[in-house]
Amino acid sequence: MVRRFLITAAAAVLVLVCGVPPAAHAVDGTRTPGSPSYTVTLTSNASGSTWTGHESVTFANASADPLTEVYLRLWDNYHGTCPSTPVTVTNVTGGTPSPLSVSCTALKITLPAPLAQNQSASIGFDLSIVVPSGADRFGRDGSYTFVGNALPVLAVRDASGWHLDPYSNNGESFYTLISDYSVTLDHPTSLLVPATGTSVDTPGTSGRTITKATAKNVREFAWAAGPFVKTTSTTTTGVVVNVYRVSSISSGSASSMMTTAKNALVAHAGRFGSYPYGEADVVLDNNFWFGGMEYPGFVLDVVSSTALAHELAHQWWYGIVGDDEYTSPWLDESFTDYATDLYNGVSGTNCWNSVSWRSSAEKISNSMAYWDAHSSRYGTVVYTYGKCALHDLRRAIGTTAMQNLLKNYATAHWYGVSTTADFKAAAQAATSVDLSSFWTTHRIDG
Repeated sequence: MVRRFLITAAAAVLVLVCGVPPAAHAVDGTRTPGSPSYTVTLTSNASGSTWTGHESVTFANASADPLTEVYLRLWDNYHGTCPSTPVTVTNVTGGTPSPLSVSCTALKITLPAPLAQNQSASIGFDLSIVVPSGADRFGRDGSYTFVGNALPVLAVRDASGWHLDPYSNNGESFYTLISDYSVTLDHPTSLLVPATGTSVDTPGTSGRTITKATAKNVREFAWAAGPFVKTTSTTTTGVVVNVYRVSSISSGSASSMMTTAKNALVAHAGRFGSYPYGEADVVLDNNFWFGGMEYPGFVLDVVSSTALAHELAHQWWYGIVGDDEYTSPWLDESFTDYATDLYNGVSGTNCWNSVSWRSSAEKISNSMAYWDAHSSRYGTVVYTYGKCALHDLRRAIGTTAMQNLLKNYATAHWYGVSTTADFKAAAQAATSVDLSSFWTTHRIDG
């Protein structure tokens, strides 16, 4: 989910899909494997840049179609040179692993026997994570380490088959179902470790601390490690907000971002439904090459109030209301930028003054396959034109109807998955205005 929010000239990186058979189309399109529960125990080196230990996941087959295999997505292996990878899985139990595929970002594990509907199974493996240099969502900036998308997660099978899309460095490829995490991180006491979920610290061996993070109903888990300066406050609605800053960021900047975080969480919750996680960690570093990046209850950000409001809106649009980010990136990015405009009191008036479509193939609803091939247009079309389309929808159906639409839509898809067809149907049901031409004019297919 790299939110290239403030960056408009990121270079495209095309990732080739290698060694993946055509996806088998399931008769029953129910998304599976369902109800994943991850248990992770990792120990870091002295700097927090290398983590080793064990991960296991229990899951159920939600589909009427038998589940004969599962796939782990090892997203951060994009940052290596396949077959030399920063994330290594060994000693797999509960199934038989195949060679890595999709440029080393996918690992097929064949189950011992087909899993029938509602049956459960577990797999486990030893895990090594070596974080590369660079201020990135998965990277090291001096003594600070950021560990996003590093834990292997289960791929999704739905009506389109297994989703084994390549990693996108221009945007996001992520598509996961709501899961529970119990993550134990053993690290030097000198390092603070902000993480998804709610954490409890206990003493470890001499000079070390055990941080145990528990996160329920989240799509993924991320953390950071370093000698951060931490401040804590609470929103008017009772959400604990922790701001972690690197040493080069002033206390005044951190204080300003704390205010933005608290206000944005309250505002977004008022529009889309109460924030369910109880805690939010904001990690600040102005060396990030992007404006911000969000994970459940955990965001990376430069010092920018607009970027932070955007990342926190992603707690609802992708975090709570999920989507297939490779296929339909507009479903979280356009919605999140629209939410940011609402937070900032921006009405979208004259939104379309500078619009210029580059080709008939350019559409708001295009997939990351298109945007990775046209990277310079991704931010303009998906973020800007996308939010402008939502402002136009508000004007077309009325402000009250739009407010109700988004809140009701979030409620209906809470901890679920949104699709373009779902949203278009919900929008049409919210108004007597025929929206057929609206979608065509605004280049939103699906």
